[in-house]
Amino acid sequence: MPMQDMRRGYEQAALRESDMLADPIAQFEAWFEQAVAANPTDWHEPNAMTLATATPDGGPSARVVLLKGVADGGFHFYTNYGSRKGREIAANPRVALTFFWPWIERQVRIEGEAAKVSREASEAYFHSRPRGSQLGAAASAQSSFVPDRDALEARLAELERLYGQAQVPLPDNWGGYAVTPTRIEFWQGRSNRLHDRLEYVKQEGGWAMRRLSP
Repeated sequence: MPMQDMRRGYEQAALRESDMLADPIAQFEAWFEQAVAANPTDWHEPNAMTLATATPDGGPSARVVLLKGVADGGFHFYTNYGSRKGREIAANPRVALTFFWPWIERQVRIEGEAAKVSREASEAYFHSRPRGSQLGAAASAQSSFVPDRDALEARLAELERLYGQAQVPLPDNWGGYAVTPTRIEFWQGRSNRLHDRLEYVKQEGGWAMRRLSP
């Protein structure tokens, strides 16, 4: 099928102001639970989100990462601080997150600022991961150049020998971020491309909600 002919209709639901909670983070959690409950296959990851970062002069980059928690008003994910996204966040903490759940015809867009979580929180999450993932994080200087795949495999094997059955220590350059939102948009697909878009904007003393044209 030609790309220009690829389209589908959206008919599942409507989005009304009266349906929405006053707190957009609580609204996100409600939608997330619905996305998990309606997930048609284990292949889909409802917590997958596109993270967009930018350099101080506005050069953008984006990639898919996994949301690992919502706590204290922030959206949490973990990564290598020396990666491209880590370097860009250090220089410009303003970021954007996008969730797309096509099986329920919904999208959530979040804008805010990212800040590192505590070392204790990073360590607790790191040691909750499968051991192979811990070793992989320690083996990878994420976003740096490597000569070939064999170099990565050799580094992983070296760390497996080094630690044996001992606990893998949290790497100094690995940990979490919490994105504190200033703007959250909820999108519901509708027929004729007249989609519903309700946006929350952070203001002094709370959140203001408004409808956007599709």
